[in-house]
Amino acid sequence: MEQRKIVLADSEIPRQWYNILADLPTPMSPPLHPGTGKPVGPEDLAPVFPMNLIEQEVSTERWIDIPEPVLEKYLLWRPSPLCRAINFEKLLDAPVKIYYKYEGASPAGSHKPNTAIPQAYYNKVFGIKRLSTETGAGQWGSALSMACAMFGLECRVFMVKISFEQKPYRRLMMATWGGECIASPSDRTQAGRNILAENPNSPGSLGIAISEAIEDAVGNKDSRYSLGSVLNHVLLHQTVIGLEAQKQFAQIGVYPDVVMGCAGGGSNFAGISLPYVRDKIHGKTVSVVAAEPTSCPTLTRGPYAYDFGDTAMTTPLLPMHTLGHGFVPEPIHAGGLRYHGMAPIVSHLVKEGLVEARAYDQIETFTAGIKWARSEGVIPAPETNHVIAAVVQEAERAKQEGKEKTILFNFSGHGIIDLAAYDSFLTGKLANHRLSDEEIAVALKAIENYPKP
Repeated sequence: MEQRKIVLADSEIPRQWYNILADLPTPMSPPLHPGTGKPVGPEDLAPVFPMNLIEQEVSTERWIDIPEPVLEKYLLWRPSPLCRAINFEKLLDAPVKIYYKYEGASPAGSHKPNTAIPQAYYNKVFGIKRLSTETGAGQWGSALSMACAMFGLECRVFMVKISFEQKPYRRLMMATWGGECIASPSDRTQAGRNILAENPNSPGSLGIAISEAIEDAVGNKDSRYSLGSVLNHVLLHQTVIGLEAQKQFAQIGVYPDVVMGCAGGGSNFAGISLPYVRDKIHGKTVSVVAAEPTSCPTLTRGPYAYDFGDTAMTTPLLPMHTLGHGFVPEPIHAGGLRYHGMAPIVSHLVKEGLVEARAYDQIETFTAGIKWARSEGVIPAPETNHVIAAVVQEAERAKQEGKEKTILFNFSGHGIIDLAAYDSFLTGKLANHRLSDEEIAVALKAIENYPKP
């Protein structure tokens, strides 16, 4: 019988996170202060984040110790299993071995607690009493609500309105853990009121929700903002995924040819891939692929430019692939991938040719997700369906080339709370949304006079 799961003992959990900034062949462009145009310093970020997380954000140390209180919480579900998808391999009938890191094993059902728990911990020890955040599909809001409950913090979540309406059980998860969930845009903030004045029926976007959450956080000295993706310290925390995978592969003497993840803001993709990008930088042959939606093709069709991380232009200018901070994606069901920008680290790696980006239609991704569910059993989140579509494509390429490949991907979360999306697909109500060049050009006009990275 072939081995289906490679499991690490609790004692084998990584005790450090990996920081790729220590190994980049070329340095990243710095975030810029929108007023002065100069690189942002730690003091500029102090009203938004606690200083201990700011130190991680700017650190170039290769290894960052994971605090014991964080490790204790991680052990509720970590190390997560590395699984072999033998049934899916048989279905695809291609010369591939497919392994996946199952992040749906966390209490919140996704990879998001990997950073929610350390962020709640660092805010707690800094003396913060409440965290404010945004969420797209609700996975991040659920994870942060859970983490705040664990460390005795209040949590306020601005959830993109279309997801708030599509995914009521995510709201209930947040409420169960004590989080307050508000549909965004809302009348709670000036940013939200401005959007509603322009478009009372706005479906919302992650950029809008970020604006509301930051405004809500900076108005109270005991509050700080918490972000579930994009920033360096968030990606740092997620590397526990890839580090575990490397230990697990070492147990069976295997190294993947291709490493894949879905990409919206970049957190789960970076979590699985950054330890392998390090190997690639140091000479290892491995392909690293980010899968995104065609309706929000940030990496595949957005330029690498300076832009704001939010719609109200309250963040520093970040060097990233972007569709423009005012861009509002179509209301696809993969709410966690509806972001106008991309993590600066991921954007830099794409620019340097260390990461390849591919985009997939909504129907193509759900078709792949249904194949997965009917062969492997687990129903994937709509976001995860994007990387499964990429795996299907990679398997087909291997078949055409007659070349054996070992594929690793990050199964970022299960879709049990997303069954309404599957209902839309199964009843033929789901449609593809592919942006025109004209729509992208209009969205990018807002940044045409910004500095260039």
